[in-house]
Amino acid sequence: MIGLACSLSAAAAFASDLLTFKLEMADGKFKPARIEVPAGQRIKIEIHNVGKTAAEFESVELRKEKVLAPGAQSFVVIAPLRPGEYKFFDDFHLNMPQGVIVAK
Repeated sequence: MIGLACSLSAAAAFASDLLTFKLEMADGKFKPARIEVPAGQRIKIEIHNVGKTAAEFESVELRKEKVLAPGAQSFVVIAPLRPGEYKFFDDFHLNMPQGVIVAK
């Protein structure tokens, strides 16, 4: 049990050292809808659901998904990206526009 706690603590410390970008989700809308990141560098995206309904950050291309209740916060860590565009969306609000991560 102590080993698991140390591993989780080390993972949390590692994630806190990453270049971090903030994303707000509100009932299918993203703020910002476009996130520019450096290519070739591991990053962290802090996600905050400021909406009144549940939200799910999802990206098929990045193989990431995170469900958040209203008011909840979490994060995803993304491996170094090649230059290009990577779409993400709110799986609970598919009728809304998608967002994009642009690696340069």
